[in-house]
Amino acid sequence: MGGAIAAARKELRGRSVPLHWTNLFGVITVASIAVLFITGILLMFVYTPSSEPVTYQGHYAPLFDREVSRAFDSVMRVSFEVPGGLLLRQLHHWSALILPASIMIQLLVTFFTGAFRRPRRGSWVMLFLLLIVALAGGWSGYALPDDMLSGSGLRIVNGITLGIPVIGTWLSSVLFGGEFPGRIIENLNLIHVLIVPVGIVVLIAGRARAAYKNKPPQFAAGGREENNVVGVPLFPNAVMRAGGLSAIVVGLLVLMATLVTISPIWAYGPSDPGGASAGSQPDWYTGFLDGALRLVPSGWEFELFDRTWTVALLAPLAVVGLFLLLVVLYPFLEGWIAQDKTEHHILDRPRNTANRTATGVAGMMFFGVLWLAGSADVLALVFQASFESIIGSLQVTLIIGPVLAFFTTQRVCLALQRKDRDLVRHGYETGRIVRMPGGEYVEIHQPLDEFERWRRAMPAHQHAVEARPDEKGHLSRVERARAWLATRFFADRIDSAPQAITGEPLTEIGTPSEG
Repeated sequence: MGGAIAAARKELRGRSVPLHWTNLFGVITVASIAVLFITGILLMFVYTPSSEPVTYQGHYAPLFDREVSRAFDSVMRVSFEVPGGLLLRQLHHWSALILPASIMIQLLVTFFTGAFRRPRRGSWVMLFLLLIVALAGGWSGYALPDDMLSGSGLRIVNGITLGIPVIGTWLSSVLFGGEFPGRIIENLNLIHVLIVPVGIVVLIAGRARAAYKNKPPQFAAGGREENNVVGVPLFPNAVMRAGGLSAIVVGLLVLMATLVTISPIWAYGPSDPGGASAGSQPDWYTGFLDGALRLVPSGWEFELFDRTWTVALLAPLAVVGLFLLLVVLYPFLEGWIAQDKTEHHILDRPRNTANRTATGVAGMMFFGVLWLAGSADVLALVFQASFESIIGSLQVTLIIGPVLAFFTTQRVCLALQRKDRDLVRHGYETGRIVRMPGGEYVEIHQPLDEFERWRRAMPAHQHAVEARPDEKGHLSRVERARAWLATRFFADRIDSAPQAITGEPLTEIGTPSEG
């Protein structure tokens, strides 16, 4: 046993981990999950997942003798009667809000740096699925207190489910266990305490195994190559750094749970199937779904096969589903366009892949407009504008915004590439003017140091792969489309001088080597 531990410790000491701020979000994700699991297990001992009505006899006087569900009664008991129960509840809720944010930032960092390429495409898929599971966990937990706010959200879910053609009624009956509200609390509790935790554990274990099998990616710099890793030992250096950041994250979560009230169910009151909470808003991570429904023009429906098909529901489901599908499949799509089957361990600077970066910003714009539309009523109240005008503006922005974001980002990236190329070739301007022997005046430039040269030098351009005929010499439409996409996808870089890559001495008129 001791020999195995010593061998494992030696193995961990021999593995290097590059240091970069983008690696911190994975630690935040794991720390949030740890807080979720610990607080969730403790809450399981006092929470009662039951829709059975009871009479509230607790310490909160305004609700005394009111008929509530056992679920609501148990959450009130946790909040007002269990020592530290309210802190535990709020700590659980805040960590559930932080988790999707850290995963989304991880996805963005992975996308913009190209860390999703071979051999890490599986890790990208698992990270995306982890986000979906986290959203499912947050949504299912949002309804478990059975207060008026969560009840209003469940009523919306019931309406959406019933609006799905053909299977809507059956699906609603399965989800709610009959007519609304049915046994939704019991069903969601099963998802929240069993399916979601198992999914999180499996995906985290899968990503850990993939990270151990494939060496970590790193940014280009002197001494860093595709076949090595420059950094600190995994143990104890990287482990201690991760532990310190985890402690900071946990401390901040405890501080937020102590000072900032969240989910005050006593102010909302118990859920009522016949009522709704005014001004109710979903948790931030599901706002884009609500916004997609709000942006569809009203009256989009037709009758076919003796059934009413509500396009106002089908359209946002299809659009959001297609968007999420493109996100998870993007690594495979880019690899197919480029016919790239090599492994990549050096990360890209976002500016050096202008079209990929522009695509990511356009996707962020699309998601952001949907998310903003989820709070259109609040925007109308804050800015004293009509709800219809805000919805109309967001509808236009949803179509035009991503296009403008793409081309604007692309031009900015190309401009930054030109700036880097000039810095690598000429160095920094010093403001020092000297007179040459021939009488001309030139400005002295300060050459970049070795680190800056490596950081700013663009990698060799990967040329677009031309269309390839099949065995019979025919070019299929799919292959022609791929070649067309490849030609435009790789037209996103400014060619650098050879010295920018090789690091050879820079000499040119106007940049004397002396002085």
